[in-house]
Amino acid sequence: MNSEIIIHELNFKAVRSSGAGGQHVNKVFSKIELFYNIEDSNGLSSEEKELLLKKLANKLSKDNTLILTCSESRSQHKNKELAIKKLFKLLKKSLIQPKKRKATKPSKSSIRKRLEKKKKQAYKKAFRRKPSLE
Repeated sequence: MNSEIIIHELNFKAVRSSGAGGQHVNKVFSKIELFYNIEDSNGLSSEEKELLLKKLANKLSKDNTLILTCSESRSQHKNKELAIKKLFKLLKKSLIQPKKRKATKPSKSSIRKRLEKKKKQAYKKAFRRKPSLE
């Protein structure tokens, strides 16, 4: 993953922030929408693209574009920086491949302890019953 190339491939759109506000809110476009097309990116290898397309499938649009929004700050520039950080955090998290699980067997002592505990519990429950009158 080449972050410099990715930054140049990003597209931004400034939008009016939603929510309550004062007299100034309807004039200012401080919310940022970040668009990043994963398929057309030159900053990612083909393996990375496949992995991202699979892991981020629910966050992608029909043309495999990742859309992130940021309206945390009142400043458009600050929101742009936050959106870029958010993108790279998401990409790094999605590119991590989980380790494969190694199948293991329980130890002999743990099997023995489990069976002893089971017998003890069965014995305890057997003595709770009312005695038969036969």
